Amino acid sequence: KSPSPRQNMPVRYFIMKSSNLQNIDISQQKGIWSTTPSNERKLNGAFWESSMVYLIFSVQGSGCFQGFARMGSAIGCEKSQDWGSAGFGGVFKVDWIRKESIPFQFAHHLLNPWNDSKKVQ
Repeated sequence: KSPSPRQNMPVRYFIMKSSNLQNIDISQQKGIWSTTPSNERKLNGAFWESSMVYLIFSVQGSGCFQGFARMGSAIGCEKSQDWGSAGFGGVFKVDWIRKESIPFQFAHHLLNPWNDSKKVQ
C-alpha cells in the first residue's frame, strides 16, 4: 500500500475489549468493527492525527489477545446489525494483521506509561 499521507505523525495503539468471541469472529470475517459511542471520539481523533492506528483485540476474561488489526477508516454514522446490540456506534473498517490467540503472559514485559506503567493486557 502507498504510504500514509500522515507519515510524519505518531503511531497510536488501543486495546479493544470485546464482551465475547463472536464479535471478534465477525470482525475478522467482515473486516469491520464497532465500538461504544464513548470510544468513537478517541479513535476518530487518533485516525486523523496519526500515521497509523493499531487495534489490539481481547475478549474480556479470556487471558489472551485474539489478534491485532490496523484501523482502515474513520468511524462513520452507519450502524451494523451484526453485533445485535443497541449500545454500539458506527461501523469502521479494520485490516486484520494477525488472527491468533496470544496469552497475556507473552506481553508481560510491555508496560503502559499512560496507565501507571501497568502491564498491557
